[in-house]
Amino acid sequence: MANLLEQLRAMTVVVADTGDMEAMEKFRPQDSTTNPSLITAASQLPQYQPIVDGVLQDARKELGDSADEKDVAKLAFSSLAVAFGKKILKIVPGRVSTEVDARLSYNT
Repeated sequence: MANLLEQLRAMTVVVADTGDMEAMEKFRPQDSTTNPSLITAASQLPQYQPIVDGVLQDARKELGDSADEKDVAKLAFSSLAVAFGKKILKIVPGRVSTEVDARLSYNT
């Protein structure tokens, strides 16, 4: 008999609603959606520290060595969802939807 996940896959598209890429690799959803609170939670897990560190380094580089730490953190946080989304795209075969602060959606 098929387990519950297999039964769901037979009737619908499985979509992950998380920032935890290990869970996505385990359950192999078709699509993924995430939001700032899920990214914040995932970014605190040790296995995702390299993503956070890379985003912080990029923000420091962009703003310069004399930049205020709050400005670095603000820029880094706005880029963190994108960094997670790019990693998630390597896992799920379908679409990745990342919710962001509405003000960012107008920032080209």
